[in-house]
Amino acid sequence: MTRDAASEPIPSELAQLCINTIRFLSVDAVQKANSGHPGMPMGAAAMAFVLWTRFLKHNPANPKWFDRDRFVLSAGHGSMLLYSLLHLTGYDLPLEEIKNFRQYGSITPGHPERGRTPGVEVTTGPLGQGFGNGVGLAIAEAHLAARFNRPGFKVINHHTYGIVSDGDLMEGVASEAASLAGHLRLGKLIYLYDDNRVSLASATDLCFTEDRAGRFEAYGWQVLTVSDGNDLAALANALETARQEKHKPSLIVVRTHIGYGSPKKQDSFEAHGSPLGPDEVVATKKALGWPAEPPFLVPDEARNYFRRALETGGKSEALWRSRLEEYALQFPDLARELELIRNDQLAPGWEELLPQFPADPKGMATRIAFGKALNAVAKRIPNLIGGSADLNPSTFTAIQDGGNFEGNDFNAEDRQGAISGPWGREGINVHFGVREHAMGAIVNGLGAHGGLIPYGATFLTFSDYLRPTLRLAALSGLRVLQIFTHDSIAMGEDGPTHQPVEHLASLRAIPQLTVIRPADANEASVALAVALRVHDAPVAIVLSRQSLPVLDRSGLGPAQGLGRGAYVLADPPGGAPDLLLIATGSEVPLALGAQRRLLEEGIKTRLVSMPSWELFENQPEGYRNEVLPPQVTARLAVEAASPMGWQRWVGAAGDVLGIERYGASAPGDVVLKEYGFTVDNICARARRLLGKRD
Repeated sequence: MTRDAASEPIPSELAQLCINTIRFLSVDAVQKANSGHPGMPMGAAAMAFVLWTRFLKHNPANPKWFDRDRFVLSAGHGSMLLYSLLHLTGYDLPLEEIKNFRQYGSITPGHPERGRTPGVEVTTGPLGQGFGNGVGLAIAEAHLAARFNRPGFKVINHHTYGIVSDGDLMEGVASEAASLAGHLRLGKLIYLYDDNRVSLASATDLCFTEDRAGRFEAYGWQVLTVSDGNDLAALANALETARQEKHKPSLIVVRTHIGYGSPKKQDSFEAHGSPLGPDEVVATKKALGWPAEPPFLVPDEARNYFRRALETGGKSEALWRSRLEEYALQFPDLARELELIRNDQLAPGWEELLPQFPADPKGMATRIAFGKALNAVAKRIPNLIGGSADLNPSTFTAIQDGGNFEGNDFNAEDRQGAISGPWGREGINVHFGVREHAMGAIVNGLGAHGGLIPYGATFLTFSDYLRPTLRLAALSGLRVLQIFTHDSIAMGEDGPTHQPVEHLASLRAIPQLTVIRPADANEASVALAVALRVHDAPVAIVLSRQSLPVLDRSGLGPAQGLGRGAYVLADPPGGAPDLLLIATGSEVPLALGAQRRLLEEGIKTRLVSMPSWELFENQPEGYRNEVLPPQVTARLAVEAASPMGWQRWVGAAGDVLGIERYGASAPGDVVLKEYGFTVDNICARARRLLGKRD
């Protein structure tokens, strides 16, 4: 006998009926689609059943309940396991959608997608990503609990569970995230490891023979073992032991069998990524005592048992809401703040804190200006949380007096060389260490949790490490911010390994990612304001290492024009332009110098600052044509990066001053000059566009 969360006995026969229901919904859906991964759901069904019916705190009637437990299927290829659980427990996922698995327009895509299927917390499938997301979800819970809970009022009190695979553990992002999770002592993070010892191409013995348990123990995790993945009592005992551990994340190594029950394909890589086939489906059902027909069978006894989640979840949420009402009476200020962030709202008046910078020819780096703006608004936006990949002194993204999120609660004076402020769960500065890939996945998890506005930071050239997580953030519609500094060959002496060239084009190629490259300190301040208003997509802000002039805006377009993606910074007097100069970031002040010289030569030149292609694309056509008049075909774009993509803005008759080779090690101003980023060269290319001789 096993017991559910309400401690009521469940006959073993009913338990097996429920487990086989999960298995064969998965098998039948994959077979009907003639595509998918049946083996993992078949082998992991028992541990998923125990977790979802005895431990997981959730309300299928309200998938967005704030204090629910979070579940991550990091092994996203086994998506039918999750869809079966969601359907059976009563989420808004009808059986017709199970039958439409992997079909166009269905809400049961091949891998789980956040925002498409009710109950899916994070988008998974690229292995290791869900593992990192779960660490972010657990950090969010720990931080919010420390911030809002008070004696007698645990208004934030939930766990993060996940099922991870051999492939997840092989990926480097999981190792990075596991290392940080152990350091941070995330006791409410519990992963079930589906140790079926088979990957897509072979048995894992071919390439994966390390001591996985020993590795995670070295990371600071509690490691538990269940030798038989169908032993329900052992699974329940392991999960309960994991829940009792308050200071270490837990990895439960569960020995399972991929394709469990299949006479020919159990324990074979053939069960990983292909349907069993009609004959083997029948043989497997016979082996496990399941009717061959009809497909998609859900016995009433199993459905009724799973649907108890609606009642228990509804009661749990009702108790929480009652507790929240009492909390509001005792702690009204905290309750108002919690309500604000739960509803994804910003505190009134935050924009008033954004700094405005006076004109200054010497100026400052946009990374410094952005850091000042970030620190200013943090005073009014308490749910900002984030950090850098060990680069705070270079990215300027630490929140002063914000404290550091750490594994224990003690004061900074106990730590030599620490940033001042409290160390502990309430701190909002997350020190990711040199773990860019994990930083991206964890920031995505923080964003997926809700209630927080998370950010990460590193050098632009290292955005390559973050590309998979940026792509998933965009696909998921997550409210996250990634800050990239040291944005061009002007980085200088560190040389081509650290000088980004192709990276802006690479970021702009990601659908639904907004990329902003401000031109001066005031554009940097506006860029933060724009990013904070985006609620359903990631934003990348690209900033300079070197100082840039703070433009004297008298006679120039205001920095607020950044919000529209591109705007007229400077126009020729007395008539329409003959030439358009278009520039971004650090090249805007340079282009302004060129524009003024061209005006002196009698060439009517308009300068457009274009910090964000994506924001500009979203403007009405009338505005776009106003800024870039279609009749003006002489156009020169200036950007110290790959020219890829600029043709859409300059047209067939235009030109781009960009970079199509790697940088060089030398002082930044020397490198820029050698690569043609001078007023003289801009003017020469502009004249050639107009058919004029130098």
